[in-house]
Amino acid sequence: MKLEQYNQLKHNKILVTGAAGFIGFHLCQQLLEMGYAVVGLDNLNNYYDVSLKFDRLSALGIAKQEASYYNQICTSEEFPNFEFIQLKLEDRVHVPHLFEKHTFDKVCNLAAQAGVRYSIENPEVYADSNISGFLNLLECMRHNKVNKLVYASSSSVYGNNKKVPFSESDNVDEPISVYAATKKSNELLAHTYSHLYRIQCIGLRFFTVYGPWGRPDMALFLFTDAILKDKPIKVFNHGSLSRDFTYIDDIITGVINTLKKDLPENSLHGVYNIGNSSPVQLMDFIGAIEKETGKKAKKEMLPMQPGDVATTYADVSKLKKDFNYAPNTSVKEGISEFVKWYKGYYVL
Repeated sequence: MKLEQYNQLKHNKILVTGAAGFIGFHLCQQLLEMGYAVVGLDNLNNYYDVSLKFDRLSALGIAKQEASYYNQICTSEEFPNFEFIQLKLEDRVHVPHLFEKHTFDKVCNLAAQAGVRYSIENPEVYADSNISGFLNLLECMRHNKVNKLVYASSSSVYGNNKKVPFSESDNVDEPISVYAATKKSNELLAHTYSHLYRIQCIGLRFFTVYGPWGRPDMALFLFTDAILKDKPIKVFNHGSLSRDFTYIDDIITGVINTLKKDLPENSLHGVYNIGNSSPVQLMDFIGAIEKETGKKAKKEMLPMQPGDVATTYADVSKLKKDFNYAPNTSVKEGISEFVKWYKGYYVL
């Protein structure tokens, strides 16, 4: 990259929330390697093993000791154009201060309390982080004249949609989990703020993202971990499930495309599916993990879980048309990369 281009990108500062999370970490890494200036924010909660979050930050040059303190800016030892701060998105004192201190050109909001099933037992946590936190972010953008937001929605907003593939024009007024309801709320709030305050908001409905550094509560991690340790895996709905598994590199390319390019026809709000558009049967997915690990899974066949859906399948034609999105990683390739990372990370 030419020095002139690097300096230009360095002054194009992007706030990435959820920076210690799975997708946030990969996004920060790619943006930094492209030369952008990035400020990462994360609350580092213990929904899953927080050491994985600290290790992701460490790969970005942020020391655990520094990141452990709340509301303290940490500077990366790896990337001079990266800073990190531990903050709750719903913090109405310190998040506004962060916006006053930095001049952000764009915001990518990936911070959220994740997990469909956890949301049924802990709904208040989701209201705090996913709704109050999102509203706080929009208010900070409004008051500090930050005019572009790319934010994470979810395929869960489709609920028990019977029509496949899922299209952005489908009705999403019947979520079947608290998590899904909060993501639908995000889309409504973003539309409102785009209308009232001329903030360009792009919502991305993620479809089952997987890959290296993935979350320990996701199927690929759980299955790989159990198979390698000769423990049984839980197979819900007796294996009669399919998911539009989408590899992390394809997701990150899509997110960056939406950050770099504006919505067509001077629009101010758009919602897009971002998936692989090629659903895989759960039993085939398990078979691919077995082949990659060289071990057979011990399967515990169980009924459907509350809040879960039988199928996800993304129509991504809109994202392809408007933002040149082109996923090209097969499940076989993606699982191979994950298993390689898993074995290296846990030194098996």
